[in-house]
Amino acid sequence: MPAYMISYDLRKARNYDPLIKQLREWGCIRPLKSLWLGNLKGNAATIRDLLRPLMDGDDGLLVCEIKPTSDWATFHLDNNEAATAWVRENIGP
Repeated sequence: MPAYMISYDLRKARNYDPLIKQLREWGCIRPLKSLWLGNLKGNAATIRDLLRPLMDGDDGLLVCEIKPTSDWATFHLDNNEAATAWVRENIGP
């Protein structure tokens, strides 16, 4: 399954619960407050379309496929060990 980065900006109502619940059910991890990483079926547009009903009309969403060997670096991640392990496993050392 492809690796994806999902980032969102819930603007007015800020009810994160349905979105967070779905991302957790998919097995995604959260290295930053509004950033998730996960191995998901489908393309970026499909993932966007599945998450869109969980958000309000003024919210923002970015779904980006991450390719192996992409360059990366981290600083002060939440869930640091799990996030770094995921990045190493899915992107590279």
